[in-house]
Amino acid sequence: MEFWQELAAALQGEQAMTMMRAALLIVSGWLIARGVSATLDRAFGKKFTTHHAMLLRKGSYYLVLLLFLISALRELGFSLDVLLGAAGILTVAIGFASQTSASNLISGLFLLGEKPFGVGDVIKVGETTGEVLAIDLLSVKLRTFDNLYVRIPNETLIKSEVTNLTQFPIRRLDVKVGVAYKEDLDKVRAILEQVAQRNPLCLEEPKPLYIFQGFGDSSLDIQFSVWATRERYLDLRNTIYQEIKIAFDAAGIEIPFPHRSLYAGEASKPFPVRVVE
Repeated sequence: MEFWQELAAALQGEQAMTMMRAALLIVSGWLIARGVSATLDRAFGKKFTTHHAMLLRKGSYYLVLLLFLISALRELGFSLDVLLGAAGILTVAIGFASQTSASNLISGLFLLGEKPFGVGDVIKVGETTGEVLAIDLLSVKLRTFDNLYVRIPNETLIKSEVTNLTQFPIRRLDVKVGVAYKEDLDKVRAILEQVAQRNPLCLEEPKPLYIFQGFGDSSLDIQFSVWATRERYLDLRNTIYQEIKIAFDAAGIEIPFPHRSLYAGEASKPFPVRVVE
């Protein structure tokens, strides 16, 4: 009985009421922050990119929550000047202790301003290729095609070569093929162009590109470049090689493999070769 009387007296005290008001401010701030974030997302989400909409949601949420948290601390008797001073000292200490994080933060601001890619794009950084899941102030998160989660610091992205594979609506596929020295190159070119015409994934514009690259060790080297929409690029890559092989076989065109001939000189006899079963 005495416990409940002491608890009731404590709750009726000024300090208890102050703590309750502070707690109420924090809870209210959390609810209002969620509401403001959701409202801004519905109002402006379709006008921005996916990444900018995400930044708008997070920024508005944490800003409103921070304002209510400061109000709750002032309600508890904390001086705002003291808090700002302590925050300044803490910021300097953290800055010296985390120069890498500061570099990533600055690099993240550059990425946000330059916008070389966005959420949903497929990029290649070094040996890593994947879909962009998030662009944060410190790092970029990727999901690779074998479903791995990769975090790349923003500083690395600024210093590295980044290839955006989905920036443009079409992509070019360069098919490298070699034919035997005895083959007629005009005939080879005509067959390759026919393969491209019959493949529905190859675009008519830009037109396929035929480039004779030179004389290889055992073949005449050719590059045949065709275009496809970025959504069908992999489908084209999987089909056109097989179609070229079928067309060459039907026309009797040889795709050679590397040869090596042993020759001991003009005055020497050839090396004896004997087949042993």
